[in-house]
Amino acid sequence: QVQLVESGGGLVQAGGSLRLSCAASAIIFRLNTMGWYRQVPGNQRELVATITSRGTTNYADSVKGRFTISRDNAKSTVDLQMNSLKPEDTAVYYCNARTEYSGQSSWGQGTQVTVSS
Repeated sequence: QVQLVESGGGLVQAGGSLRLSCAASAIIFRLNTMGWYRQVPGNQRELVATITSRGTTNYADSVKGRFTISRDNAKSTVDLQMNSLKPEDTAVYYCNARTEYSGQSSWGQGTQVTVSS
């Protein structure tokens, strides 16, 4: 069974930084597009950033220039470096793995990020 375990969330002041990490197991990590999504209660889950198996990245317009996604295929981890955080970045952040040849998708349990003004 696929397991995605997020860590690194917490409380930070506006303008600060956090680094989220997601450790994957029971998947062929190098064949997956990995991503970070976020969700605020009452809203739909939205894409933050993705990185394909070849390292191509994609970012939501709201985080471009502030967030950086990276992956380590040897360790089966994907990180999200978040800088210049804003109160509107407050959400539960979820790690996602999507197998590129089948489209099968898996989610982590989420980690809370709270940015105070």
